[in-house]
Amino acid sequence: MSNEVNHENLRAGWKPGQSGNPHGRPRGSRNKATLLAQAILDEDAEAIARAVVQAAKAGDMTAARLVLDRLVPPARERPIALTLPEDISTVHGLERAQEAVLRALVSGELLPGEASTLFNMVEAKRKALSIRRSDDECILIDPNPDV
Repeated sequence: MSNEVNHENLRAGWKPGQSGNPHGRPRGSRNKATLLAQAILDEDAEAIARAVVQAAKAGDMTAARLVLDRLVPPARERPIALTLPEDISTVHGLERAQEAVLRALVSGELLPGEASTLFNMVEAKRKALSIRRSDDECILIDPNPDV
């Protein structure tokens, strides 16, 4: 048996391994079923929405969840206002900043995730300051380490 492909049966202009649609489906194009569903929904969207809201009011928890999922967006990060000590370039100032974050968490001004993020930022600053102080001390101890 031969492993050769009979090229005579191929349509003119096509080569073996060549795609019939090299650029693929156009961006943004939708299939017919999606277009049909969208057309039906466009006609009756208001009536459907009213029916779902009425079902939610009547106690249908699935309908209530559907309504709430659409009306109340999921919680995302929010801008926060927190007064930190003015001087956060010292260890003492950073300790006071950490205390301020904890106080804001306990009082309910910050959510736990927000407090964690701020606390980690202050802690990173404290570590950077500690490393810088260690480097400064090393330079003071031995100004010429290669000699």
